[in-house]
Amino acid sequence: MEHVTEGSWESLPVPLHPRVLGALRELGFPCMTPVQSATIPLFMKNKDVAAEAVTGSGKTLAFVIPIVEILLRREEKLKKSQVGAIIITPTRELAVQIDEVLAHFTKPFPQFSQILWIGGRNPGEDVERFKAQGGNIVVATPGRLEDMFRRKADGLDLASCVKALDVLVLDEADRLLDMGFEASINTILEFLPKQRRTGLFSATQTQEVENLVRAGLRNPVRISVKEKGVAASSTQKTPSRLQNYYMVCKADEKFNQLVHFLRNRKQEKHLVFFSTCACVEYYGKALEALVKSVAIMCIHGKMKYKRNKIFMEFRKLQSGILVCTDVMARGIDIPEVNWVLQYDPPSNASAFVHRCGRTARIGHGGSALVFLLPMEESYINFLAINQKCPLQEMRLQKNTVDLLPKLKALGLADRAMFEKGMKAFVSFIQAYAKHECNLIFRLKDLDFASLARGFALLKMPKMPELRGKHFPEFVPVDINTDTIPFKDKIREKQRQKLLERKQQERTENEGRRKFIKNKAWSKQKAKKEKKKKMNEKRKRQEGSDVEDEDMEELLHDTRLLKKFKKGKITEEEFEKGLLTGGKRTSKLDLGALDLEGDS
Repeated sequence: MEHVTEGSWESLPVPLHPRVLGALRELGFPCMTPVQSATIPLFMKNKDVAAEAVTGSGKTLAFVIPIVEILLRREEKLKKSQVGAIIITPTRELAVQIDEVLAHFTKPFPQFSQILWIGGRNPGEDVERFKAQGGNIVVATPGRLEDMFRRKADGLDLASCVKALDVLVLDEADRLLDMGFEASINTILEFLPKQRRTGLFSATQTQEVENLVRAGLRNPVRISVKEKGVAASSTQKTPSRLQNYYMVCKADEKFNQLVHFLRNRKQEKHLVFFSTCACVEYYGKALEALVKSVAIMCIHGKMKYKRNKIFMEFRKLQSGILVCTDVMARGIDIPEVNWVLQYDPPSNASAFVHRCGRTARIGHGGSALVFLLPMEESYINFLAINQKCPLQEMRLQKNTVDLLPKLKALGLADRAMFEKGMKAFVSFIQAYAKHECNLIFRLKDLDFASLARGFALLKMPKMPELRGKHFPEFVPVDINTDTIPFKDKIREKQRQKLLERKQQERTENEGRRKFIKNKAWSKQKAKKEKKKKMNEKRKRQEGSDVEDEDMEELLHDTRLLKKFKKGKITEEEFEKGLLTGGKRTSKLDLGALDLEGDS
């Protein structure tokens, strides 16, 4: 189904509850988006749906409203411990966001309880909360939900609680599978009743999603919604109100361009995407130091307990900068984001579209900018063809200030900053080497010297990718980096203790090695002397009267006999050789030597 027009909530064939309509008005949604007007009626008529729509098109309300309406229309009311609906989503942030939206619609209906199960929280506390408060609607990430099904030892029999399940929703289904949750999803599906309504929502339709549709949905209605003004032949995946730009600059110019851009737009709200957690940590600190009078926050996947708090705080800000990885690329709805800046292109093309989709959401305008190295410029054509995502060029900004010396000075002043820079550089190269589009993003074409200058490194790190390479265009600092202290006095004190302990161990090991070496040499000498004495003793015990000269003559005669037996010399030569050996063969009993076949 394509080009479904917007419509009023009152025009739905199945009328919505007055309190649901009231919640929609409070949230500021006077009419439906195309994906909502296409999906909600089908969902409410007991149909399974597989919906594909561009990011930012209002998919969350497309399943939240039917869930509330379906549970309201149940003949048998849900008990506290019965689960009527489950919403599964790939990230904690998206789960928190859905839970927040859902709360607006369950608030007028105290008979419904909802619960959020995500990573980064104590699972034992989640179990106790469910026992105490129930959870008619569960919003969860796949890993935590699977874990809850296995927690029978804690007194939770979730498999029994889901027997009354009416609705299952898989949100951002393509990302669920991208992130390796397929096994968890399959395990969860085994616990759920077959008689249910299932909704599968995604921005892109992949083969893995198609396989999931076949496995989890019964005769689904497929919905593919495009925005007005987009040609039927087009498969554009970004909102039409999104202005997409790219900027080509060298690796050692990129940071200066970013800072200049952000300094000139302090009153706006921005997301800045980096390829790795280490890059977020490093450049987040760098921006905090160099872009003043603006709130700067960082989020990445390795944060366990801070993520939810930071996410919620940033959503409330009128202006600010969120430095993040792709953990914030999918489904996250942050109000009024003006610019999405991609400092590093993502590892796969679909993530590019999802990053851009954090702005220009649900009818609003927005802009996105990706920074590219000169060798990466062909990525523009690739995105236009592969993702139907055309980009306009943005020229380099003029009058930028070179801030790399200041960034280098931060590393010299604080070991924490120096180490963050080294880790960021290493992680960037490792991520670059794994890029999905490796015909464009080729590690061998990277200008490592320019890249190291762009990271304001004090020296090149030791890593396999740089082994055997020389970088005359990169000049390391003329100091011993081991002497750079931590600004944090406690950390520096711990580091000094560690250095002392290592030095002590090194000294002890050197002494031990020296001692072992001397001992081994003396043992070797003693062994030789012992062998010599044993030989002399054996000779004495055997009573041998054969002198050295006689022994040499005996060996000479033996060699001649071997040659004669092998036919290498004649009998005449043999006899002559015995005579010239210095003594007659009377000393050698030739008959006693059985040398046949000796070789």
